[in-house]
Amino acid sequence: MNLRKLHLDDKTHSERHDYPEGLFVTDGEVHLIVDGKPVRMSAGGMYIVPPGAPHSVRSGPEGTVVSFE
Repeated sequence: MNLRKLHLDDKTHSERHDYPEGLFVTDGEVHLIVDGKPVRMSAGGMYIVPPGAPHSVRSGPEGTVVSFE
């Protein structure tokens, strides 16, 4: 398992993986787009991105995410 702590800014980029990716918001608020659908998360929220789903993450206005895959 890989863990990454991401300090987000307003930049976004879309990615997709052939495995699930978990996202856990440690502080702030995060705007996630998964398969074209918006998901808003705040501190304590978790989301599992399904394999193959295009997704991007943007903080709003600040946010920190731990990614695990």
